[in-house]
Amino acid sequence: MAWKVTRIKIWAASIEDKPGALAGKLTTLAKAGASLEFAFARRAPEKPGTGVVFVTPLQGAGQLRAARAAGFQTISRVHGVRVEAPNMKGVGACLTHRLAAAELNLRGFSAVGRGKQAVVYLAFDSEADAAAAVRALKKPR
Repeated sequence: MAWKVTRIKIWAASIEDKPGALAGKLTTLAKAGASLEFAFARRAPEKPGTGVVFVTPLQGAGQLRAARAAGFQTISRVHGVRVEAPNMKGVGACLTHRLAAAELNLRGFSAVGRGKQAVVYLAFDSEADAAAAVRALKKPR
């Protein structure tokens, strides 16, 4: 299986650091028909009592309207790339070595392997770096 490399929009929302806050945000998106491929939440140590949730994808007017009403917005300072690859030993190392060879620095990295497929989400600081990452990862291996 060849790697499938695509650009993605990452959406984020602030959440209260309390039980049920994340559930509320995700429920709003689910009721709007969102089928999320990626969700990540963490506390925001720089803002005690709060956290942040990141999701992708959101599609269609109804989902976007619900997301905005729930406080989600696209993040202009984070540029995402999604990679689908065969789930085999060393795929993460191979991918990150290719990025390093292209002199690209990652802002974030998340990967999961299930069955025969691995899905990797990459975050970069600039649009230019994300575009360069797509080019570097699409080159024949």
